[in-house]
Amino acid sequence: MLAAIVVSLAVVFVAELGDKSQLITMTYSLRHRWWVVLSGVGIAAMLVHGLSVAVGHFLGVTLPERPIAFVAAIAFLLFAVWTWRENGHDDEVRIAEPRFVVPAIVSSFVLAELGDKTMLATVALASEHSWAGVWIGATAGMVLADGAAIAAGRLMHRRLPERFLHGLASVLFLLFGLWLLFDSALGLRWVAVAVTASVTVAVLVIWLIRRRSAPVPSGAPQPSTRAS
Repeated sequence: MLAAIVVSLAVVFVAELGDKSQLITMTYSLRHRWWVVLSGVGIAAMLVHGLSVAVGHFLGVTLPERPIAFVAAIAFLLFAVWTWRENGHDDEVRIAEPRFVVPAIVSSFVLAELGDKTMLATVALASEHSWAGVWIGATAGMVLADGAAIAAGRLMHRRLPERFLHGLASVLFLLFGLWLLFDSALGLRWVAVAVTASVTVAVLVIWLIRRRSAPVPSGAPQPSTRAS
C-alpha cells in the first residue's frame, strides 16, 4: 500500500504540472480565499480519484468522454458569465461566500478531470496496485500540485489590482469553456485553437483600448499648458 501511495502521488503530481486543473485552480485563487479553493480542490480530488479507482479496480469500464466534455464546457461558460457579472455589479468587488464557491469548484474540477490524462493514469494504477493506496496518493498528488497554483495566484493577487484579476478570471473561464467545447466535446482541435486564439487577441485589444482611454486619476500630475 505504501508503494502504491508513493507511486500514485509522484505520477499524479507530475501529470498535473501545467495541466488545465492547475490553471483552473489559479483562476479560482484570483477571486477567492486560498483555504476555500484548497478545500474545493481536496474534495474534488477525492471524488475524481475515487471514481478512477472504482473504474480501474472494480468496474473496468470507460466513461463517455464527449458528453462529459460538453457539460464541462457549458459549466465553464456559465462560470465566465457569473464571474463577469460579479465583477461589474458593485464598485467594490466582493468575495463570494464559501457555501457557493466550494460546490462550484468541486463541480468544475470533477467535470474537467473526467476522462483527463490524470484520471486515466489513476485508472491504470488502480488496476495493478492497492486501490486504497492509489486513491490516497493520487488525491495527495493533485492537492500538492494545485496548492502550488494557489500560491502563484496569491502572489498575483498581491501585485495586481483586484478588479483586473476578477476580469482575468472571467476571461480564463471563457477560454476553458471554448476549448472544452470545440476540442474535447466536438473533436475540432484546429477550430478550438483558432477560436481561443481569436478571443485572446480580441480581449487584449479591448483591454489596451480601455487602458488608453481610461481617465487620468485626480491625484496624477497634469501636463503643463504654459507657453515656454
